[in-house]
Amino acid sequence: MAESEPQLTFDTLVSLCKRRGFVFPGSEIYGGIGGFWDYGPLGVEMKNNIKRAWWESMVQERDDIVGIDAAIVMNPRVWEASGHVAQFSDPMVDCKSCKHRFRADHLDGNVCPDCGAVGQFTEARPFNLMFKTFVGPVEDTASQVYLRPETAQAMFTNFDNVVTSMRRKLPFGIAQIGKSFRNEITPGNFIFRDREFEVMEMEYFCKPGTDQHWLDHWVEERLNWFKSLGVRPENLRARAHEKEELSHYSTGTYDIEYRYASMGWSELEGVADRTDFDLSRHSEYSGKNLTYFDEESGEHIIPYVVEPALGVDRCFLVMMYDAYEEEKVRDETRVVLHLNPAIAPIKVAILPLSRNEKLAPLSRELYAALRPHFMTQFDDAQSIGRRYRRQDEIGTPLCVTVDFDSLEDNAVTIRERDSMEQSRVRIEELVAALREKLGD
Repeated sequence: MAESEPQLTFDTLVSLCKRRGFVFPGSEIYGGIGGFWDYGPLGVEMKNNIKRAWWESMVQERDDIVGIDAAIVMNPRVWEASGHVAQFSDPMVDCKSCKHRFRADHLDGNVCPDCGAVGQFTEARPFNLMFKTFVGPVEDTASQVYLRPETAQAMFTNFDNVVTSMRRKLPFGIAQIGKSFRNEITPGNFIFRDREFEVMEMEYFCKPGTDQHWLDHWVEERLNWFKSLGVRPENLRARAHEKEELSHYSTGTYDIEYRYASMGWSELEGVADRTDFDLSRHSEYSGKNLTYFDEESGEHIIPYVVEPALGVDRCFLVMMYDAYEEEKVRDETRVVLHLNPAIAPIKVAILPLSRNEKLAPLSRELYAALRPHFMTQFDDAQSIGRRYRRQDEIGTPLCVTVDFDSLEDNAVTIRERDSMEQSRVRIEELVAALREKLGD
């Protein structure tokens, strides 16, 4: 693929995602609901592949990180200790003319983006982003809880449980993938900013004084992870937060940013030095000793924490955005998603040359034989050329064509997505050949 500015606009992406079964508007038949999206048959496969790739990199392939899966609803004291009850808010303004609400820091100028009124905004006021609900049959302040706005706090509240049960030594990490909820004032740009989203977070606990080393380490690790999955290096950068940008708990934070053609450089993943803020606060609020006994010094210490945090939905968006290309093939435009095979929702497509009944038995037999090995799709509708284009557009790396010669020579044709090159392979060698081409 030629290096160039990303060609995909959000409108084009939304259309592609709906048409091909990646992402649908939530509750669409009722008019939808802002900030909530449903992942379709291809979208859920790709999303699972992203999570699998992250988990393999973070947990499976390392010996210093373990995983947990914590409850979404936590004791509300957790969010008091973390500072979310008091400080987790965005500045909100209302337009006096149309009554619509906006994040004050997202407005460009003094004009309402919805109705065009000038100078009609109210004074900015803090708006807490946590969703509230109730536990039990009585809805009062004593039963009020929150849907978690991040997964991180469960890794801190379970710090002692993990150290004890898994016999962890510093430095080590706790990883988690899970749903989070933020009542964003103005969600937008498709799945870039949602009210319900999934997060892949890891808290890396280390000795005080080593945190800067680990911050630099994890910034580099995370950049390399994106590159390993095919994101173009020229579209990635790490930007250090200015002092006034830092969260109250952080002494240093980097945003790994992606370069969108439609909105420039924007945050993809955050890597933050959270110091000992979280463990100290939870120890204070819970009365539980959350120190770590350092055998080298013979002292109890409160570990520092470095946190890489990546939204699955935003990662999904970037993978789609970066893989998209429109290229001229003879007299037509070919739309292709150059997705890394590890991320692609469908790995292999079985395409009989036509719907001729003589080809059906072998084609179906191969389809059944490949499904235990790869996520496979069968497609016999329309011409073979149209079917190749459909598979290109959803990012399928390999197509297997069954033709009339296959009935005689017991061989099939493998067609590669990116190069469109074709090669003939005997059926008994097909699984091995596909694995080699997929890098599996």
